[in-house]
Amino acid sequence: MRRILDSMTATPAYVRNARLDILAANRLGAALMSPVITSPAQPANNARFLFLDPAAPEFYTDWERQAQDVVAMLRTEAGRSPHDKALSNLIGELSTRSENFRTWWAAHNVRFHRTGVKRFHHPAVGDLTRLERGSPGTPNDRPSRRQPAGDCLESRQQRQLSQGSRVSHESRHIQGTRSG
Repeated sequence: MRRILDSMTATPAYVRNARLDILAANRLGAALMSPVITSPAQPANNARFLFLDPAAPEFYTDWERQAQDVVAMLRTEAGRSPHDKALSNLIGELSTRSENFRTWWAAHNVRFHRTGVKRFHHPAVGDLTRLERGSPGTPNDRPSRRQPAGDCLESRQQRQLSQGSRVSHESRHIQGTRSG
């Protein structure tokens, strides 16, 4: 997987599991997701970042939609893998520490997620609109890649992101996550 990620030099890419732990990323993926990867809410997990890091609503400009989608994705995974202890622990952590998560979890919405538009406000390059394309992957490790949603400003920002990455090469294999 590492070789595949590293070969994707023109687009941000990362691997996540069904619990939304970020397991590995190429250089652009680590730069794009640096607020999640370097968040105090660790290990690096998109759901944990969304609900427990106060910087998340600034990073995800349509935070509420993103957060509700994540709750629905986690509920789908909970139905698919009811005995996943790490997933149960994550849901418990988010339920006890986030009123929004607790409320949306109680709604019982589910969603299968593969593609969609994501809007970010990256601290280094400003507003970004990315088209996310998930790959089916294995049930546990799913590669995602993000590409500009079509305008030339995005390409300039992607170059800026590549040049200004503050996430070290060593951190591209995200520490503190488990895929099992």
